[in-house]
Amino acid sequence: MTSGAADYTLTDLLARNARIRGDQVAFRGSVPVTHREHLARVEQLAAGLHRAGIAHGDRIAILSRNRTEYVELIGAAARLGAVVSVVNWRLSAAEVAMVLDGDAPKIALLEAEFWPLLEPVLDRTDLDLEPVVIGSDRRDGFRSIDDLYIVDSPPPLAAVKSDDPLLLVHTAWIDGRPRAAMLSHRNLIAGAIQLQGAWGLDVRDVHLCCLPLFHTTALLLTLATQLAGGCSVVMPKYDADDAVALIQRHRVTLFAEFAPMLEGLIAACVDPARLASVRHVCGLDTPETIGRFEDQCPDARFWSGYGQTEAGGLVSIGPSRDAAGAVGFPLPLCAIDIVGEDDSSLPIGETGEIVVRGPSVFLGYRGRARETARTLRGGWLHTGDMGRFDADGRLWYSGRLAVKELIKTGGENVYPSEVEAVLRQHPALLDAAVFGVADPQWGEAVKAVCVPVADVVPTADELIAFVGSRLARYKRPRIVVFVQALPKRSDGDHDRAQLRELYG
Repeated sequence: MTSGAADYTLTDLLARNARIRGDQVAFRGSVPVTHREHLARVEQLAAGLHRAGIAHGDRIAILSRNRTEYVELIGAAARLGAVVSVVNWRLSAAEVAMVLDGDAPKIALLEAEFWPLLEPVLDRTDLDLEPVVIGSDRRDGFRSIDDLYIVDSPPPLAAVKSDDPLLLVHTAWIDGRPRAAMLSHRNLIAGAIQLQGAWGLDVRDVHLCCLPLFHTTALLLTLATQLAGGCSVVMPKYDADDAVALIQRHRVTLFAEFAPMLEGLIAACVDPARLASVRHVCGLDTPETIGRFEDQCPDARFWSGYGQTEAGGLVSIGPSRDAAGAVGFPLPLCAIDIVGEDDSSLPIGETGEIVVRGPSVFLGYRGRARETARTLRGGWLHTGDMGRFDADGRLWYSGRLAVKELIKTGGENVYPSEVEAVLRQHPALLDAAVFGVADPQWGEAVKAVCVPVADVVPTADELIAFVGSRLARYKRPRIVVFVQALPKRSDGDHDRAQLRELYG
């Protein structure tokens, strides 16, 4: 199905599963879907998209909660050589518009609840974008995704290569615009192979897909389970009580989480036997929550790891209990090094920037050649994160480079400069600085230090609502303090080290 003997794409993987695991359930959503049925539905959707004018290299946006149509769309795009832009539905309408401006999709598939996020784009005349509704809530004058499933008319074979982009995942908003990381068939399959091998996944494994599929981690676990011939239980919206019920009913063996999901799961499960099937959990959480989980589920392991979207997901992983605070050993297909400011390797034990190379490393940022060249200089992915290796070869994460200043709250990325730019638009503020502080529930919280106009001091709630009306809600400050002036460096920029020392 591919264009060359050396190529292996997602389409090949789905065809293999349909051939050798055809009658086994691949997905459980509103109805169970076998591996054979999944391939058939992917072919049908690819036929409809082809008839709608989607060809090799075209982009398709999706704005949806987790559902089987989501993974079918990715499979259909793979079949055509198209690219899926996975849009974070927690963004504001203005942010969604910027994503679509950058990705320039021909079609946007969305659930009805997210229609308000797309309406500002549809009112414009400069974009040629067709909206297609997902779900039972049809809209007059617009097609439904159900109309795109065409039976008995497969699309022509496309010349798809393993290094063709398949996904656009939006990672950073440093300059107020999203950067779309391009992940290829090879990137995604390599990431899945590594995770399948690390956990020994096979046809008996069941993945609870509870993280949103616009996250690389959710996509990676879903694909790793597919690769193993197992089943993913697709959960549209995370709820701890529902998660416990699904885990017990379907004998779930693995899932990924971001704080505070696991804490809620533990609280909702009064009978530990309901979680007895779970073998593997990975994510970001506190040592206390991880300890309670493993005490309650002694046969399960919580895996700590390090990764990022540009690396194709996880690049290191290890059981949290083996070395609390470490982020595991490099996965088999990932070369990891620690480098200094001159990009030269540092000795074991010294802290420097984490760099990665291997088949899971992304292709680059769409339309951003200069940033791509800087990030992939010297043949390595420069992560912007700091770390060190110990004598046993474990990787330890040590924080972020000062130039990165990323805040990670509840699994989502927030860049201070973006929030600061919005705060400075408030008429009662002269200046503002933003940074992350430790938070027991979300891992990190956004803190804003603000300089008000003389004699005009807004309330913290007013500023939080102001940011929330313009950016995704998770980017709002949770803590706001007012000061007379902000510390500055000689170049006029905020002195972030002193800011943390004074107000962190």
